[in-house]
Amino acid sequence: MTTKQFDYTSVGFYTFDCLGRPVNQIPPGADTYFIDELTLAVSGAAGSAAIVAAKHGLKVQAVGGVGKDDMGDWVIQKLSHFGVDTRHMQVCPDVSTSSSIVTTRPNGDRPALHKKGATGAFYVNDEQIEQVIDTRILHIGGVGLMDAMDSGRTLELMQAAKQADCLTTLDVFAATRDDFNLIEPLLPYTDYFMPSEEEARALSGMQDLGAIADFLLDKGTGAVVLTLGADGARYKDNQGREFAAPAFNIDVVCTCGCGDCFNAGFATGLHLQRPARDCVMLGQAASAQNAMGLGSQAVVSSLEATVKFMDSTAHRAG
Repeated sequence: MTTKQFDYTSVGFYTFDCLGRPVNQIPPGADTYFIDELTLAVSGAAGSAAIVAAKHGLKVQAVGGVGKDDMGDWVIQKLSHFGVDTRHMQVCPDVSTSSSIVTTRPNGDRPALHKKGATGAFYVNDEQIEQVIDTRILHIGGVGLMDAMDSGRTLELMQAAKQADCLTTLDVFAATRDDFNLIEPLLPYTDYFMPSEEEARALSGMQDLGAIADFLLDKGTGAVVLTLGADGARYKDNQGREFAAPAFNIDVVCTCGCGDCFNAGFATGLHLQRPARDCVMLGQAASAQNAMGLGSQAVVSSLEATVKFMDSTAHRAG
């Protein structure tokens, strides 16, 4: 295989998050409620994945957009702190950094208020494509939010990546069947499609997970990895391999970014050339550690710690 500059390139949705817990309801009128924890985090389907992959020791490149504001400065600073290459994080004029206020419930649910901002504005131009695909694994995270990229450039980027012998992984932000129009052209160039069960059901219009996996495989993706929250994950590929993986038995603090951290754990397994089941379990371990703290990637620290967690933590009962 041709030597690549990066192990993992994460393209798409980078967001500045402010998270607080526990939040049972928004105060009425001008009242104030007191909470126990408040933190900031880089999150998003590309942002969380980039940081977890970097913590796992991969050489990571971030590709996305921020605004010319304090939130954007902080996002770039935080990515750089973890050793992520940010030269292709664009400062987009006339838009703010994509940002969320996350109100974390006592059970870990995290309803959020979100401003799309620069995720909808950044664009990989022709001169940048060769550098962006100089990577062993290309991850696209956030189709459905990337207005400028979703108009056709994401497809061109994935086509170029496959021609350059990259492994490709894809995650989405999907809420309706209509969003499938953005996803379907990408699937023939996707080695691993990794939506949540909610996203997969919204995109397919189906309920049965087995039927959904078959539907997506028929559209050309190499493998479907469905993340199922407390029920673990489900894998099926075009070679006939299929299995379910249980979730770990943990005390959940916040589920913000769990699927995004799963993507990076899975990619770590690909980077290490591990079998599919090991890739899924590394994804599950990264996701579970994420859920144990407030803010995306909060508890993820290193590949060694993730492997130790995976080997020593019990699974939830089926």
